[in-house]
Amino acid sequence: MLAVVEIGKKQYLVKEGDSIEVERLDAEGEISFDKVLLLADGEQVSIGTPYLDKVTVEAQVEGENKAKKIIVYKFNRRKKYRKKQGHRQIHTKIKIKRIIADSSKKS
Repeated sequence: MLAVVEIGKKQYLVKEGDSIEVERLDAEGEISFDKVLLLADGEQVSIGTPYLDKVTVEAQVEGENKAKKIIVYKFNRRKKYRKKQGHRQIHTKIKIKRIIADSSKKS
């Protein structure tokens, strides 16, 4: 069973057992996502307008880590202006436990 779920204004294609990294979430332990846009179960595909009713995705938070450092460098030539700045995005690693779909209420 596949699902497209919206997590933090981004969309991810997930299935049971997947581990994905999403932008930082303020959560620990078990979490569930109810913003499911698409559900595919074999030959049967359900598409939400914009979300599907009665479909949730349950996940387990595995931890946090930082992405590779990105250097932002700005300068203006002949003006003695130089600015160097670094950024490291924090990601949360989650593992998809199960996709719950009420078969009588699919959109």
